[in-house]
Amino acid sequence: MATATAQPRTDTAKVRAAEVGPVKRWLPLLGVAIIVVYCLLPFYWMVVSAFRRPSDQFSNNVIPAPFSIQNFKDVFSGDNGFGRGLLNSLIVAGSVTILTLVIGMVAAYTLARLDFKGKNIVLAIIITTSMFPGISLVVPLLKLFVNIHWINTYQAMIVPSLSFALPLAVWNLTAFFRQMPQELEQAAMVDGCTPAQAFRKVIIPLAAPGVFTTAIITFIAAWNEFLIALSMTNKKSIQTANVIVSQFTGTTGRDQPFGSQMAAGVVVTIPLVIAVLLFQRRIVAGLTAGGVK
Repeated sequence: MATATAQPRTDTAKVRAAEVGPVKRWLPLLGVAIIVVYCLLPFYWMVVSAFRRPSDQFSNNVIPAPFSIQNFKDVFSGDNGFGRGLLNSLIVAGSVTILTLVIGMVAAYTLARLDFKGKNIVLAIIITTSMFPGISLVVPLLKLFVNIHWINTYQAMIVPSLSFALPLAVWNLTAFFRQMPQELEQAAMVDGCTPAQAFRKVIIPLAAPGVFTTAIITFIAAWNEFLIALSMTNKKSIQTANVIVSQFTGTTGRDQPFGSQMAAGVVVTIPLVIAVLLFQRRIVAGLTAGGVK
């Protein structure tokens, strides 16, 4: 009986598949291919330009011929400060990420678990602060940092980036913590844990996907930040890699260092690409956690 029922269903599926034309079958794949090419083409052209000879920097060939790594040598040679800029970017982005996670997790857990008057207003204010364009804050921040002698310091770049990263982190983590049952903390406290210990030993490990996703997004945003770093620093020893690249000069100081800029762009971008490829499952898990009950 089961075989007789399964056979018509199989035949029906084959008939429906046959009725779907080849255009309809391949159209979604074509759309995906167009999107992929559109997104990867600028990065591909940057890589190709980076591996051209400096004399061929304005060539339109899709493959560098002859192949050269001179642009990468130029990036790390001389006194352009690119190596120091990479270290500064790592310090700033790492500090912003750590501080965002520490402050954001505590604030998000408080908003998710405690009931107090005006909680929704607090959440609305937090997310509203992230809507202000960064350019509108440069002048008042510059005036403030000049008065407190923060110009050419790491904190002049970390604190503004932290203010931009925290709203999104708190909002995301609050939604994530709300999906976790309160019985977890209650069971931990029955076993003798304090509320702080229950949060540290039970909630944080279970919230690892959401926390990890927030960390990756925050690090990428802080690593790519340019406007604040450009405005708050004028010493090469404290500038980040993005600012250093924008100030590259050619061999004579008057030509356009297009090839070395592309090589620096590859060096700055590849670590982020590798990190996303290595941790893409964790990122997807964090973004989709709580989406299905």
